[in-house]
Amino acid sequence: VQLVESGGGLVQPGGSLRLSCVAPEFTLDPYAIAWFRQAPGKEREWVSCISGSDGSTYYADSVKGRVSITRENAKKTVYLQMNSLKPEDTAVYYCATELSVFCSRLPEEYDHWGQGTQVTVSS
Repeated sequence: VQLVESGGGLVQPGGSLRLSCVAPEFTLDPYAIAWFRQAPGKEREWVSCISGSDGSTYYADSVKGRVSITRENAKKTVYLQMNSLKPEDTAVYYCATELSVFCSRLPEEYDHWGQGTQVTVSS
């Protein structure tokens, strides 16, 4: 399962970015897709997940109210819209799937990862 992230970049505090996770040769819609992030020197942190059963969405407390996860099955894409970005949001962002309909917050339960996209929030 190949996952490809894009949409990262350099943005000023308070700005917005929309990250994309595409599975070019795989049907994503039955499965939950999660976003994680990893800052230098820190452990990989769960950010958000959208389930494959009913499309329920889940968010880490650190991003709740600022981030929205959606999926567009026809385009085999899951998006992470991030608003009101803060310097502490700076990290490499990864999407992942464990080929389950249910969401998990544990990175060790995910078997398939993208290569990551860098998000830098700085003035």
